Amino acid sequence: MKTKINTFWRYRFLLSNLIGRDLKIKYRRSKLGIRWSVLNPLLMMLVMTAVFSAFFRFDIPNYPVYLLSGNLLFTFFNDSTNAAMGSVLYSAPLIKKVYVPKYIFPLEKSCFSFINLLFSMVALLVVMILTRQQFHASIIAAIIPMFFMFLFCMGIGLFLSAAAIYFRDVMHFWTVIVMALNYATPIFYPESIWNGTFMMYAGRINPLYWYVSTFRGCIIDGVFPSGLQIALCAIFALISIVVGARLFRKTQDNFILYI
Repeated sequence: MKTKINTFWRYRFLLSNLIGRDLKIKYRRSKLGIRWSVLNPLLMMLVMTAVFSAFFRFDIPNYPVYLLSGNLLFTFFNDSTNAAMGSVLYSAPLIKKVYVPKYIFPLEKSCFSFINLLFSMVALLVVMILTRQQFHASIIAAIIPMFFMFLFCMGIGLFLSAAAIYFRDVMHFWTVIVMALNYATPIFYPESIWNGTFMMYAGRINPLYWYVSTFRGCIIDGVFPSGLQIALCAIFALISIVVGARLFRKTQDNFILYI
């Protein structure tokens, strides 16, 4: 463990440089630059609010905040896992030239996506102010589900980045899974539409449900996460990290043969 920590510390500058590179690439030649991290979720929220409010008419208090709070976390999950999935594969030229801990690449994608999430939180604060959403002391506890979701996404990213080396079809299959999770998570609809016991329990075994609902509880309902919520968020994150890290470690020595 000490050796791994020392190795990570030795390459911390590479991690920060890779994050900086991705920031420059994403906003290169953009007039607004990093401001798009705030404007993009705001514009998406306006479009989705107009569509779903007009056609579905969900009886949800302060629907814009409800929608944006869920969509921000799901976008982070989608962006981080998709970016991490191809991170090792697309870094093949560097890996073939010099020794670099391969886990740095999916880790960097998770960190980069999390930084974007933090910037996007400005959009949520703006919408809360404009819609006169009450600010509760529990808002400081929103970092708890965000932190555990970061670990969860990092574990998924490690798993996918290793799997994609050997099975390129994973990249296409994951798109379908993400779409299914989007509809299975109450992001733009209320949890109350889950009819029947099966639907209720099927929805609640979805890890994203717990991250989103815990986050919304802190932001909208003014309640601090319960012990059950924290435990489940932590358990899902731990399982993801353990499974992802073990698969990555066992297969990384043969990456060079397939990339």
